[in-house]
Amino acid sequence: MSSSASAPAEVLLIRDFVNSYEPQVDDETLASPKALRDWFAGRGLLPARARLDAADLAAATTVREGLRAILLGHGGHAVDEGAIAAGNRILAELPIRLELGADGYRMLPAGSGALDPALIGLLDAIRRAKEQGTWVRLKVCDRTTCRWAYYDTSRNQSRRWCSMTGCGNHIKMRRAYAARTGRAEGRTN
Repeated sequence: MSSSASAPAEVLLIRDFVNSYEPQVDDETLASPKALRDWFAGRGLLPARARLDAADLAAATTVREGLRAILLGHGGHAVDEGAIAAGNRILAELPIRLELGADGYRMLPAGSGALDPALIGLLDAIRRAKEQGTWVRLKVCDRTTCRWAYYDTSRNQSRRWCSMTGCGNHIKMRRAYAARTGRAEGRTN
């Protein structure tokens, strides 16, 4: 829904992870441990033969929804502190080590949990995005029924919708109709 041409790879990874669930149509890409493994393996964050279970799936989706809550804040919305706290509880259990290199450092797993490399890979992507100043440009759509994550490429970082032709147009048309008919605009998007 948003242009990926100017979005860094780490931002796209986070965006795509958040978008693995689409609230508007209740579409869950990560519906099983196998689907979760395949999603992360397809992005080089887990081996294709990794064995994940239902607890790993629950942990990953909890972290994902915590990230969605943070991205709501990036867009100027109230955040679900409970979702962020739940994600943080899972991340607090990750054994992480740092590896230094000529270009700085990176985060790597220090334990043997099957999901650890994937979650630590996401954390490292967040770290890189934060250091590059692109983290705050990652937002979720202003339309409450959508909440699709997108990368804001606008100059002043004021974009509000995942797509102007989709959600943005819908909201603007609804507001125009309300103004024409004299009806107060409702808050449901």
